[in-house]
Amino acid sequence: MKWDSQRYLNRHGFIIERGRALLDLLAPQAGERILDLGCGTGDIAQSITECGARVVGADASVEMIATARERFPALDFRVEDAAALPFEAEFDAVYSHAVLHWVTRADDAIRGMRRALKSGGRLVAEFGGWRNCAALEAAFAESLRQHGGREYRSPWFFPSLADYATRLEAHGFIVRAAWHFDLPTPLRGEDGLRQWVLQFLPRQLAGLDAAAHEAVLAGMETALRPKLWRDGAWQADYRRLRLVAEAV
Repeated sequence: MKWDSQRYLNRHGFIIERGRALLDLLAPQAGERILDLGCGTGDIAQSITECGARVVGADASVEMIATARERFPALDFRVEDAAALPFEAEFDAVYSHAVLHWVTRADDAIRGMRRALKSGGRLVAEFGGWRNCAALEAAFAESLRQHGGREYRSPWFFPSLADYATRLEAHGFIVRAAWHFDLPTPLRGEDGLRQWVLQFLPRQLAGLDAAAHEAVLAGMETALRPKLWRDGAWQADYRRLRLVAEAV
């Protein structure tokens, strides 16, 4: 998927702030070597560096890596597929926020993260879990079918806590802590819901004429307003997995 990194920064900066909140669990130490997997625009990699750690930021998006390199030229950013990581026992920790639900080859990603870590290294990750965005996806799928004449295929993998923990343990991790929790997330502006779709589901709308494009978005908004419009803002129905694991 081609990412619009500027829209991401302008309209979805809440993801970066949520990522910073996860750094308390990571607790980066001076001199550590840390992989920021799915580094996006590089903001969290920069925050980790400020703790004295050495960071490699990896992301599959050429656009995101280009933006990260422009914004933080002193850091090491690389275009890498999370399901085909090339690293071997290089890192003291792997950090990943709002990324692993994009990696449908989950076992390949887990094996790659384990290979990247030294024995005893830690994984700290948060991403979409089972039933994440369930109402949003259902309304978008129905509107796309009605107004766009297309069937929706989700690009995401939203596992249960038990599923992902089992996969981690099958590939050389001990799960030290795990949470599965609701995280209703405000989206900025009256058009926040459609901006979310334009950022994260652009392929679903690609090639539609202008009228159908607008009808799909408007139909979704109409269906979701009773459920997700609260206190003057759209609230995405996020449900997240948070995991802390140790490489054995």
